[in-house]
Amino acid sequence: MPDAPRTDSVPTIPAHTAPERTATGSIRIPAATGAIRTLGSNPITAPIMLHPGDSISNGRRALYIILLGALTALGPFTIDLYLPAFPVLEEDFQTTAAAIQLTLTGTMIGFAVGQLLVGPLSDKIGRRLPLIIVTALHVLASLAAAFAPTLELLSASRVLMGMGAAAGGVVAMAIVRDLFGGRRLVVMLSRLALVSGVAPVVAPLIGSWLLTLMPWRGIFGVLAAYGVVMLISTLIFIPETLPAARRQGGGATVLQRYRSVLSDRVFLGVLVIGGMTFSGLFSYLSASPFLFQQTHGLDPQQYGLLFAVNSLGVVVGVQTASRLAARFGPQWVLAYSTSVLLLAGTAIIVTDQLGLGLWGTVIPLFVFMTACGFTFPNVQVLALDRHGKAAGTAASILGATNFGVAGLISPVVGWVSHDAGITATTMAAVMAGCAAIGILALWFVVRPRTVGLLTP
Repeated sequence: MPDAPRTDSVPTIPAHTAPERTATGSIRIPAATGAIRTLGSNPITAPIMLHPGDSISNGRRALYIILLGALTALGPFTIDLYLPAFPVLEEDFQTTAAAIQLTLTGTMIGFAVGQLLVGPLSDKIGRRLPLIIVTALHVLASLAAAFAPTLELLSASRVLMGMGAAAGGVVAMAIVRDLFGGRRLVVMLSRLALVSGVAPVVAPLIGSWLLTLMPWRGIFGVLAAYGVVMLISTLIFIPETLPAARRQGGGATVLQRYRSVLSDRVFLGVLVIGGMTFSGLFSYLSASPFLFQQTHGLDPQQYGLLFAVNSLGVVVGVQTASRLAARFGPQWVLAYSTSVLLLAGTAIIVTDQLGLGLWGTVIPLFVFMTACGFTFPNVQVLALDRHGKAAGTAASILGATNFGVAGLISPVVGWVSHDAGITATTMAAVMAGCAAIGILALWFVVRPRTVGLLTP
């Protein structure tokens, strides 16, 4: 008679614990160790899942990547899709380049504030409801921007658009952290980082193409339609990944989550690195329409093609970084990528002062964008892997800092070059300065040698 299966190594399931149906339709029971046993034909021999996402099929995981990636891209597209229209806006509203750049600043500040509200709210009441409400706000604000008769009303609409787009990125990261951990978290976040890194540089390409088909107001109509698609997709396909039993309620718990996250030295360090990297990126994005279209004479289509080429650098950086981070640790990838950011920014200044023209700027700029691709996913991994119980709060602080600080710093290029016009030197000086601050934060705050390797 065959021996009965051994159960001494199987985690004990409390008698009062009821089975729970996952977002993917399988049934699971939490073990005493905190792991998840997914029930099959033989519950005793069923695999133990350390994270809920371990039981998700490859097809469902691919669907999540697509939908969450599209939600993540809503923010960058909201911010950058209208960049090629900056010179047209300047002419239509009879204003200055600095005033037009302030509409971009308002969008990013709204995006930052929205994330600070949505992140803790999603930890308290779940992921779906805040996502639905704030995405609906984005649709309404986009329609308001499309019909805004004055620059002041356009700016106000842009602030609300930023707030409305905030939910996508922060909730997407929180959902991934709800489902995954360890090295699989690196892979999933690298996919979202690929979107968040590529979208800002692809959006102007799409925006320049749209300008050949419609006036600049039509771009905001396209963004409203994008928001409607995301709203419907959320209602149909995105499940609630934070069950009521795991939510943290009460006003005091919000302060406790903020205190827990902000008292983490490593989190504070990567917060600075992420904010400085985004600031360098958006300094380039806000200055580039004037630099490349007015100074170097590129038309909107050529300008968009330049962004498409730079997006390849971001893709290469993000995909390579995910593999290196899993092997060597994200902190060491950041050690190299932040140094390259500084070197590339400095190289743009040198080539511009030597009078090397368009190519002297474009080549080191491609290197800078590639280094951004290496940086983004590693910042997210170091920030979220340490704060699974407050993933929404951590993601909101990270996103708010990235876009809020970038919104404040990116107009500096326009202010510094107000009289002489925007040049590659003034743009790159801000980029290199941001990179230098990021390097200091890495070595004096994060301190890579004190950060352990990721769990399997």
